[in-house]
Amino acid sequence: MSNPVVALDLPIPSFAELPESVQGYFDKCQEKLGLIPNVLTAYSQNLEQLEVFSRFYNQLMFGESELTVLEREMIAVVVSSDNKCFYCLVAHGAAVRELSGDPALGEHLVMNYRSAKLSARHQAMLDYASKLTRHPSEVTPKDANALRDVGFSDQGIWDICNLVGFYNMTNRVALAVEMAPNEEYHTQFR
Repeated sequence: MSNPVVALDLPIPSFAELPESVQGYFDKCQEKLGLIPNVLTAYSQNLEQLEVFSRFYNQLMFGESELTVLEREMIAVVVSSDNKCFYCLVAHGAAVRELSGDPALGEHLVMNYRSAKLSARHQAMLDYASKLTRHPSEVTPKDANALRDVGFSDQGIWDICNLVGFYNMTNRVALAVEMAPNEEYHTQFR
């Protein structure tokens, strides 16, 4: 009934059944990451959704922004911690370990970012991300003042909001279908 990627019986195509463009994208993932993330494998059962998901993810995570890639990954971990999303905690925790060069930081963010030794910028950014995840109806424009106080522009705040929204969406999908993280993530950058 289910497959090793998600707890649904989805028509996930084999690599050979994918269009050449998707095979090329997956080859690039394999080359850069050493794996094809299971989230992409899951989305490959609907190529239009895969294309939109991949474009939005790549723009949010690697597009032009005042946020560093590490800061974006830190947001992904804190949102995923609040949501208890195993897939994203494992995958983005590995990315935080890699980008920070600190094998403990990813674990710390997973367990309780508030007790980590963070800069004022990162503390404010993660406090905002957590509040927007846990209590979205309580967030007001005044909450952004704490971000401005540590140097974020309104464009940076927009980017933070979009990252938080994106990871809340992906967490819910991953949780609902019991998406399994790639085994390789567990041992990377330790």
